[in-house]
Amino acid sequence: MSRPTKPKPSGGRESFLIFMVVGCGILATLSMNSLTTPPAEQHDAGGTQAAVPSAPPLVEQQPDKPIALVDVPLATGEEPLDKLFVQSGCAVCHTIPGIGPAQGRQGPKLVLGTNGPTRLADPNYHGTAESVREYIQESILSPGTYIVPGYSDRVMPRWYGKRLNAKSLDRIAHYLEGLEE
Repeated sequence: MSRPTKPKPSGGRESFLIFMVVGCGILATLSMNSLTTPPAEQHDAGGTQAAVPSAPPLVEQQPDKPIALVDVPLATGEEPLDKLFVQSGCAVCHTIPGIGPAQGRQGPKLVLGTNGPTRLADPNYHGTAESVREYIQESILSPGTYIVPGYSDRVMPRWYGKRLNAKSLDRIAHYLEGLEE
């Protein structure tokens, strides 16, 4: 007599990974915001308080529209590389040589200087990239375009195009295209 098996929850591991990436982005954003302190009061020569310009907000808020989580950038592009990869969530799933915290096992190891050309030449690749740098950017912004064999299609978040600015994306692609095994 066989035991009835419980159905496996759908997307459990993938949902957890997405939750972790979003969580890392939120924590990184909160830590960035907590590091900014309000400007100190300044006084002019006569001792009266002078107006101090405030820093522009990270996200432009419309008066009638609340800020959604997807509107908050993961990184500015000005961070040191290791912090950029952590704040962007890459380190949760990928191993990235030279980035200490990036020891993830859910996504492929990111040595695109070595395996980028191979992926572009793969008959299963149907993207539009013509260089390794373009392939990296395409993989981040449109992750379903090419799925590395042996990895799931639904682990890489689909919202990076809304959460990474051009400078962050360019710095990430520049670093990854130079990594070789």
